[in-house]
Amino acid sequence: MELANAHAVITGGGSGLGAATAHRLAAAGARISVLDRDAASAQATAEAVGGQGYGVDVCDEEAVAARVSQLSAAQGRPRILVNCAGIGRAARIVGKEGKLSVDLFQQTITVNLIGSYIMMSYIAREMMSEPQEGEAGVIINTASVAYQDGQLGQAAYAASKGGIAALSLPAAREFSTAGIRVVAIAPGLFETAMTQTLPDDVRTAISAQIPYPRRLGLADEYARLAEQIITNPYLNGTTIRLDGAMRLPPR
Repeated sequence: MELANAHAVITGGGSGLGAATAHRLAAAGARISVLDRDAASAQATAEAVGGQGYGVDVCDEEAVAARVSQLSAAQGRPRILVNCAGIGRAARIVGKEGKLSVDLFQQTITVNLIGSYIMMSYIAREMMSEPQEGEAGVIINTASVAYQDGQLGQAAYAASKGGIAALSLPAAREFSTAGIRVVAIAPGLFETAMTQTLPDDVRTAISAQIPYPRRLGLADEYARLAEQIITNPYLNGTTIRLDGAMRLPPR
């Protein structure tokens, strides 16, 4: 798909991977709608890329429906969705003194998996709303290497990201008749707000586990892959690891 003048919707676009993707796609000529739970962050990114910013909780279906209608009216039918919104919390299934983490599991699945599904559903319907010759849209969901390498304490996170990876093929098959592709990116360890708070020695130890390049991933490297997926018409129905050949240890 050509990016020039295509309307791209990016969730979690107020920071990190989402913000980097907004900048890269805007530089390639796309019209950008930035969604984030933090409305101020969404608007800040949008202003920086000449787009529109919206505050929305991707788990709130009614709010998503209203925002999708609003952004479609403002900038036209979306042709691209990049789902970056998500949370990462850790807890043992059965912790100390028998403490359970069912509530954390439910919250993580709701935000990471169901939130992505809600956004995909509403944006895909918009993509299908007008007859289109050839490619009608591209949907990119964000999984994680944890879906294959889940560490101790990552049961909820790994399950949520495994669900996202598993969505790629059935969604791509369903949307194929409408000319919509679906791909997931599974990032490894990246430079984000969370990793930037780690002590230098911890960051050094983590980086030493990555074969090459021996460093954390850069947000723009995620964004670059998103751009490549969008512009390569034969990428569809799969999950791509972006991890410097790292495999997470058990803990």
